Amino acid sequence: MQRSARIDSYNLFGETAELADVLHVETIRARSELHDWELRPHRHTRLHQLLILTGGEGAADIDGISHALAPPCLINVPRGVVHGFRFGKGTTGWVITLASDFLDQNLVPGEGVRAMLDLPAVLQLPEGLRDLAEQLFSEYGRRDFGRAQMLRGLALSMTSAAARAIAADQDAASQSSASPLFARFEALVERDFRLRRPLAEYADELAVSPTHLNRVAQQATGQAASALVNARVLREARRLLIYTNLTAAQIAYELGFNDPAHFSRVFAKGTGMPPRKFRQQLAGTA
Repeated sequence: MQRSARIDSYNLFGETAELADVLHVETIRARSELHDWELRPHRHTRLHQLLILTGGEGAADIDGISHALAPPCLINVPRGVVHGFRFGKGTTGWVITLASDFLDQNLVPGEGVRAMLDLPAVLQLPEGLRDLAEQLFSEYGRRDFGRAQMLRGLALSMTSAAARAIAADQDAASQSSASPLFARFEALVERDFRLRRPLAEYADELAVSPTHLNRVAQQATGQAASALVNARVLREARRLLIYTNLTAAQIAYELGFNDPAHFSRVFAKGTGMPPRKFRQQLAGTA
């Protein structure tokens, strides 16, 4: 894998402009043909994508994990998740791109749909989702009265159906019944995980005690709040080791560690191997 000094962040692939419409819908072919049917690994910091594949073949690289694509299938790509695709020529389907703010504003955290959509997934295409995608694509290309409202309604139906499929694919015991407090904690972790904030600071900002925050995290995920912060740091470290050519020391500083040796120990404890060995293993299996 050819690595660069950073992970590219786009709105749509290869574009840096803001998403101007309610959402964006295009065929797999429309953008893939421009890049010889291969989209190199990248991420979207403020966008959520659903890919509906109806024919063809391909492979997806999602946060360093390779998935064979056998249409008809659904691919859920949450914001911030590094992803790349290689499609067989002529692969058919659609890419639906939604602003993360749209989901945040329309999905109530306690209902669980948002939590499921935050999980990357490659699944067999759920019944009815192809019809919804066709309706969405058709409405997107029109300029009829009430277009924005129709697009919002169809998009919410699609995301709900996708979340239902993801939930069905999860072990029932592992599904999060996240409270609004836990959702706020997750948002703070996403914002500040590079700052190496102690748990007490997160608790203070949420106006609860560290003990209560831990209790909420345990109820939602089975893990302590501090473990979730650490897991977010490790996830970013793995992404940087997989997709960039930054050294372990540079990654340590990028993630808020003052001492690269400390970062190496934390990484080894969390993954079972130090950063250098992790990258060597990747090179050996590439």
